[in-house]
Amino acid sequence: MEPVIVAVDQGTTSSRAIVFGQDLAVRAVEHREFTQHFPSSGWVEHDPEEIWTTVVQTVRGAMVKAGVSAPDVAAIGITNQRETVVVWDRATGRPIHRAIVWQDRRTSAECARLKAEGHEALVQARSGLVIDPYFSGTKVAWLLDNVAGARARAERGELAFGTIDCFLLWRLTGGKVHASDATNAARTMLFDIHRGIWDEELCRLLRVPMAMLPDVTDCAADFGATDPDLFGGAIAIGGMAGDQQAATVGQACFEPGMMKSTYGTGCFALLNTGGEAVASKAKLLTTIAYQLAGRRTYALEGSIFVAGAAVQWLRDGLGIVKMAGETGALAAASDPEQEVILVPAFVGLGAPYWDADCRGAIFGLTRGTGPREMARAALESVCFQTADLLAAMKADWPAAGSAGTVLRVDGGMVASDWTMQRLADILDAPVDRPHVKETTALGAAYLAGLSAGLLPPPEDFARRWKLERRFAPAMDAATRDTKLARWKDAVERTLTRR
Repeated sequence: MEPVIVAVDQGTTSSRAIVFGQDLAVRAVEHREFTQHFPSSGWVEHDPEEIWTTVVQTVRGAMVKAGVSAPDVAAIGITNQRETVVVWDRATGRPIHRAIVWQDRRTSAECARLKAEGHEALVQARSGLVIDPYFSGTKVAWLLDNVAGARARAERGELAFGTIDCFLLWRLTGGKVHASDATNAARTMLFDIHRGIWDEELCRLLRVPMAMLPDVTDCAADFGATDPDLFGGAIAIGGMAGDQQAATVGQACFEPGMMKSTYGTGCFALLNTGGEAVASKAKLLTTIAYQLAGRRTYALEGSIFVAGAAVQWLRDGLGIVKMAGETGALAAASDPEQEVILVPAFVGLGAPYWDADCRGAIFGLTRGTGPREMARAALESVCFQTADLLAAMKADWPAAGSAGTVLRVDGGMVASDWTMQRLADILDAPVDRPHVKETTALGAAYLAGLSAGLLPPPEDFARRWKLERRFAPAMDAATRDTKLARWKDAVERTLTRR
């Protein structure tokens, strides 16, 4: 049997394992959802043990479905929800608290204090990030301050910190490897993205002991091997990247100026800027797109906290739909005379606004507003937010728009033709949907296969990328401008800092 690659895709609401053949065709998929915990307003937590259980179950299940055993697997690649924080006991491997999720806003006051004291310029210069509860650093400090004895134990080196990739790697290797990759490290507010090392000054500022921190390596590297008892034999772990960077790799955005946007729980757009770490003036993030053979490639990133989560809200919160896939048909049948605008600031707004304290709002409601108009408003909110990101990227890096923008898309929402067409209309740019839609897992699989010597270098991998459908803009300029103006007005009314 030809060797296969297993991609672990550990997301915000579920864990998946996908078995890819050497041709990168999907051989099997296994999926498990896990519990979302909301202990207080604006707080979001996950149980790391439940995440670990779902990962093991999905890998085992996918291997059974594909009819493969451990000797058939060339390597495992890991991709993960970013910024989510786990702190665990090095001796036992047990977490000291639930994981604090990237969406969590409990450190808003601490971030406001850091900004008021004038630290944002330093943080942005070193890490490429803005000071915001979204990132890992202040979450780690909160755990150390709020779990009895944790800070003293961390100072003594008894506790380990990691994002989800790091925690899974520790568990998969039976506690032998405490490491992360450069893309995940770059999301902590503790990492110097220019020097490629943990920054002592940032760690002191955010009160995170460096003894807790993992080693940082390339995205395609030797991350050790799984405990043989887990999957019937040891399997090499060869790839690791945060979910958005893995999607960038999976979309083969290897050339400067290429752009991808992933529509999952949130929306994350990355623009490859090559070897140049572009300092944003438009409140975007400067981040590491991937690191291969010790060489860092940078990106500008725009982060939207609520994309697919708005559709989940329609389904689970309002009961408007039973399945997310119904929203496109509802939106298509909506009343065009009603201009309902949803600003989905359920946990604040991300780029380019970075307002942690504002909350969601709906504008333009009438007695005639119903499920169809609400569905359209939810889907259009994702398109409007993407337009904000694209405008900011062009302002920061004019080269982004010099040859015309083509957006490569992936994630659950891209299955909706209505949404992708409306996205192209609002952006006034083509939107390309790939043939392989599992691009996040594909990126992790490629990195693992590259490390194992099974797959070709990036430029050859890029030639395998296949277009499934291009959505070309069809909306007239006057309609587009009117819609964007209404969106801008709604956002201005929602922001706490006006």
